[in-house]
Amino acid sequence: MKYAIIGTGAIGGYYGGLLAKAGHDVHFLLHSDYDHVSQHGLQVDSCDGSYHLCHINAYNSTAQMPVCDVVIVAIKSIANHLLPQMLAPICHPDTLVLLIQNGIGLEADLCKAMPRAQLLGGVAYICTLKNAPGHITHTFNGLLQVGNYNCHNHEALARMMADFAASGIKAKEMPYDEMRWKKAVWNMPFNGMTAAVGAVSAGSLIANESMAPIIRQMMLEVIGAARACGVKGIDESYADKMMDMTHRMPQFASSMKFDRDHHRPMELYYLYRRPLAEARSRGADMPLIAMLAAELEYIDAQSR
Repeated sequence: MKYAIIGTGAIGGYYGGLLAKAGHDVHFLLHSDYDHVSQHGLQVDSCDGSYHLCHINAYNSTAQMPVCDVVIVAIKSIANHLLPQMLAPICHPDTLVLLIQNGIGLEADLCKAMPRAQLLGGVAYICTLKNAPGHITHTFNGLLQVGNYNCHNHEALARMMADFAASGIKAKEMPYDEMRWKKAVWNMPFNGMTAAVGAVSAGSLIANESMAPIIRQMMLEVIGAARACGVKGIDESYADKMMDMTHRMPQFASSMKFDRDHHRPMELYYLYRRPLAEARSRGADMPLIAMLAAELEYIDAQSR
């Protein structure tokens, strides 16, 4: 299978790098790192084993890329309105489009713009960052959960998952809505709160006796919203599981904290506005999450 990586940052560089290292035909779309990676390749420093890809198929426009069988989207969701134009040159009718992004409603919105696209959702449980051009550092986990939104090409999906496994990617299929909402249980409290209070890591929040119960209550709000939205495979024990995982994580700044620190727009729509609206439409309120979202809206507006 031929793979396209749309966004060769911390996520796209990590998963795309593993596919390329295993010998798969992978084509990388880059922006600011294009010149550097074209000349020097991609360096991945990983807790599972570091490596350097001396040469990769690097592009700065999808118009130059070949048509691919799997397109992995790993850009910030604030740019998703550009995806129909970006993906058109590289998709055939049976191309799988995997959105490795955080939030609720991503695939539904892209499906409206690209009704024939075969869409998959993905969420990564990982600590990884791009700390220099073409340089990815991975320090924890790497689990990739994949949910089928509307893909009917099950043979291609099975081949993709087999390629992932053979490349060392810890990937697991699960029900689409459960996959999206379970990641939201972690993201909505931790991603936003680290940005709002300037916490150096998610772990530092739950190490604080004042913050830990607030974070857990936020998780319970999201679990309640998920259940109201029809997700069955989740209950209050999942909050404790996520708290335990966070205790085991190394010190690591969330993506939203990173965006705030660098005065970049934060991914507020799909991570907060959309899930809050979905929950309210089903009679579920998340008052603590709504308060955090309002704080983040203010911070985001002030940083522009």
